[in-house]
Parts: sequence; C-alpha cells; structure tokens
Amino acid sequence: MGVVLALTASPVQAADDGKTSPNVEHVANVPKQAPFDAADDAYGTDLAFQGHYAYQGNYYGFTVYDIRNPAKPKVVSRVSCPGAQNDVSVHGDLLFLSVDETMRDDSCKGEPGNVASSSSWEGIRIFDISQKTRPKYIKSVKTACGSHTHTLVPDTTGASVYLYVSSYGPEAAFPGCKPPHDRISIVKVPLNRPTAAKVVATPVLFPDGGNEAQEGLLAPTSGCHDITVYPRKNLAAGACMGDGVLIDISDRERPKVTATVTDENFAFWHSATFNNTGDKVVFTDELGGGLGSTCTKAVGPERGADAIFDIENGQLVKKAYYKIPRVQTTSENCVAHNGSLIPVKGRDIMVQAWYQGGVSVWDFTDSAAPKEIGYFDRGPMRPRNFGGSWSAYYYNGHIYSSDIQRGLDVLRITDRRTDPAAKVRMKALNAQTQTGF
Repeated sequence: MGVVLALTASPVQAADDGKTSPNVEHVANVPKQAPFDAADDAYGTDLAFQGHYAYQGNYYGFTVYDIRNPAKPKVVSRVSCPGAQNDVSVHGDLLFLSVDETMRDDSCKGEPGNVASSSSWEGIRIFDISQKTRPKYIKSVKTACGSHTHTLVPDTTGASVYLYVSSYGPEAAFPGCKPPHDRISIVKVPLNRPTAAKVVATPVLFPDGGNEAQEGLLAPTSGCHDITVYPRKNLAAGACMGDGVLIDISDRERPKVTATVTDENFAFWHSATFNNTGDKVVFTDELGGGLGSTCTKAVGPERGADAIFDIENGQLVKKAYYKIPRVQTTSENCVAHNGSLIPVKGRDIMVQAWYQGGVSVWDFTDSAAPKEIGYFDRGPMRPRNFGGSWSAYYYNGHIYSSDIQRGLDVLRITDRRTDPAAKVRMKALNAQTQTGF
C-alpha cells in the first residue's frame, strides 16, 4: 500500500525568486515537503489535472493539490511510493504512475530489485483517488522494460482506458527486457473493474528496426520515450529516441506507424505536441538527456531544441527549430522538455519547460517563424544540481510548472495573444492526451 502522509499547512512562498517577461507573473510557489524534500534525488516530475485538483509526480511518490485558488495552492495529500519517474495521469477516480526502475516487488516500500531477476518488478501502478485525502493503491501491472512514460488513451466506447507504455534500454542480461525492443506495451483498464487491468498487446512499431546508426544519437531507437495521442483524430505522434513517427490509433490495440522522420540535429526524440487542428507536430530533442547545459552559445540554436513539422499528405515536413533565446550558463541543465498548448482559437501557442532554462511561452502559428512571447527564468542553482522546470502546462487560466527541486510554481500570462485562453475551461488535462478545444 502507498503511505499517505500526515499534512501540515501548505507553505506557499512569495513568488519573487525569478525573472519574468513583463507579461508573465509568478503567482505562487509551494515547496516540496517531507519526505519529498529529504533527498536530493526526490525529483518533481510530471503533472496532471482534474477539476480543481493538480497531481504532481515525484521519484518518491506523488502529491495532490487543491488549486481552486491558484494563488494559494493547498496540499491535500502526499503519497509515499518510490519509483522513478512516477510520471502521472488521471481519469475519473483513477491515477496511474509510471515506474521505470527495477524494484524488489510492486509494493511502495521502495526496495531496489535485481535487474537480472525475473521476480523483480517495474511497470504501472494504479491508485483509487475517489478520496483525495487518502488515495489507495489498488493494482500494479508489470510491463516489459518498465514504464518510462505512459499515455492515457480512452477507448471508443467509454468503458475502458488504454495506457500506451513507452520504455527503452534493453539489455541481454535483463530477463524481461532483451533486445530488440522495438515495441510498446498496451495496458487495458476496465473502468468498472480497474483491478482487472492487464497488458493486452505489445505491438512492434519498428519491424525493420529504427534509427540506430546516426552519428550523435544519445541512444538508438529501441522503443519510444513518449507518445502523444489525439484520440478524436485517431492520431498519435511518437518520440522514439532516434525517430519521430506518426501513428494511426483507430484500432486502439493495433496502432500502426504511418510516417517516420529523422533529423541530423536531434540526439534524442523526447516528446511531441500536436497543434489544435492536428496538422502540425512539435517534437523536442532532449540533447544530453536533461543533464547537459545545452542552452549555450557553443551548442547553438538548432540542437537541444524543438522542431516544428507540418503534416502534409500524411508525411512530416520540417519547417523550423525553436529554442529559448536566453543564453544560460554552463552550470545550468537546460534543454527542450514537456509542454502543452495554450487554448487560443486560430493560433498555435505553447508553454514549455526547459529545466533550468525556465518556462517559455512561444507562438508557432507561422511554422517557419516561431517566436517567444513570454518567459519565467530562475538563476542557476547553487551548488550546481539537476533542477528546473520538468513540465509546464496551461490549465484554466494559469500555467503550472513542476520544478524538480522547488516544488510547484504557478504563473499567469497577461497578453492579448493569450488572454482568450482564460475563457476556456477544461474538466481535466493529461498533456499527452490531447482533446482539442
């Protein structure tokens, strides 16, 4: 069982420890609290939203916040359940966590397992969150090579949800994760009986192998790092280490790659975001694996960046790169990371995390000429450490940023180009499951 921790008052700090553009306000910060503040590797990870609640993953578990008043977020509960990365998604009364770390078993004790033992565990954990103050661990599903990330995909009937599990890094010594690993795992979760969740398919996305020989790759294609779906359009975009792909998901259990692209400047295809009309994709390159200082003059504007692709006749056509214009120091880990659309009709505007490069708001309505329109950027951490914004998403009028070391940040942008988005009210947001607006 996950351990629900006793709560103290949420220490919302004054939002004055960062530089912003004139149109961005740092509204609030909620620092990490015990036990998530006790270890340097208790990294804050991904975010999900539902109603007036936000859910933040952490290598040591997850936190539930009440964000009814964005200027004063309140911690509702903290659940201790260690396992990297604990990326999170929510649907109804269910919360899902990805675990990509070899554990002794599927419990929340956090005991490391033997990578060479078939009895070790990694995969998906499922919690019942019907009581936000006391989430309950109800089910685990073991998946091949673990679950680095997962993507929630509703079925066409509303009776179940699927989790597309992305994982990579096979080794001959790993019993459940031997090469080649050119596949994903698909977990089906019946909503009326979530404890019956199980792997129902392991489709091979790269039957002829992926991009393995390109010079400068962080790692060859061996599965995917992240998949973003647009269920209404039966479309997905996969960021698959050495490849960017489009996927037909009209048959949820039999996804099929329809287009593949590589890029000479990409070292690690990390994540993807569609525009609202579904005719563009922004792919991110996590050069250096998130640990490197890539926002420097020496690295330049085309590496560790976003690439904007138009979808033309079912193919991906590159139009431009986007990278934050502020040069960072060599002590700051900085590279393109997780973001989401800001829901402005007729425009393509995105908010995005850049680790210690901060949070950037940028417009790619003109695919060939993307430009930044706002930002929030703290100075370098002292001493040097792995930190910064892991994920930055727009939800119901505010931007929420999961800071790896500093907890939860809340921002607000006031700009004629983004102001209409404040009128769009979402019931939920899992950024890798795009619903349109």
